[in-house]
Amino acid sequence: MSYLTSVVFNSTKPHTATVIFNHGLGDSGDGISPAFLNLSKILGHVKFIFPNAPNRPITVNNGMIMPAWYDIRSLGDDIETQGEDEEGMLNSVRGINGIIRDEVDSGIPSNRIVVGGFSQGSAMSLLVGLTSEYRFAGIVVLSGYLPLRQKIYRMATESNKRTPIFMAHGVLDTILPYNFGKLSSESLISTGYQVTFKTYNTLSHSINGEELQDLAQFLKNVIPDV
Repeated sequence: MSYLTSVVFNSTKPHTATVIFNHGLGDSGDGISPAFLNLSKILGHVKFIFPNAPNRPITVNNGMIMPAWYDIRSLGDDIETQGEDEEGMLNSVRGINGIIRDEVDSGIPSNRIVVGGFSQGSAMSLLVGLTSEYRFAGIVVLSGYLPLRQKIYRMATESNKRTPIFMAHGVLDTILPYNFGKLSSESLISTGYQVTFKTYNTLSHSINGEELQDLAQFLKNVIPDV
C-alpha cells in the first residue's frame, strides 16, 4: 500500500481504467485536480488519482519547504552539472508504485493504467513508466522533461518500450523551457520509444483547454471504454 495520500475522482460508470496524475512543484492533488473535472466526466469509466507529493526543502527556493517529488538544486542548463536528486526521485517512484500496485490488486490490469504528470510530476511519470515492470496503457508528460537522462535508459525495462507516450509543451514556457520538452521527446524517439509530441504556441507553464482536448483523445485511444 502506498504511503502517499491522494485526491480521487471515482469513475461514474463501471471502473475499467485508471489515470494516476502527478502535480508539479509546490502544488497538490487538490490544486491540480480541478483541471481534470471535465475529463473525468467525459471518461466515465476512468478513475483519476492525484497523489500528493511529500513536503521537502527546495534548494533553488532557498531551502523553502513545499510539496515536491524531489529537490531541485539548479535550473536551466545547470541541472546536470549540479546533479539531480536521484535519491528523492527514487523515493517518490516507490510511493507512486504503491498506488499502482493498489490499483492492480483491486482488479485493474496495468495495461489499463495511464501514468502522467505536469512539470516535475511528469518527470516522475517518465521515471516510473520507463523503469516499471508493469506494462502501462500510456504515459503522459505535460510541460516536463526526461529525468536522469545520463542513466535512465540503463534503468529502463522492456515493459513500456512500445507504450504510447503523449508529450505536450508550451512555446511560451519560461519555467521549463520548450526546448527541454522537445529535446527530451527526441531522445526518447531516438531510443525507440513511441512518442507523440504536441506544441502549443500560446501556452506558458500551465495547462490549457486545447491541450486537455488532445489529452482526452489520447486517453480515449489508449484506455477506451469497454
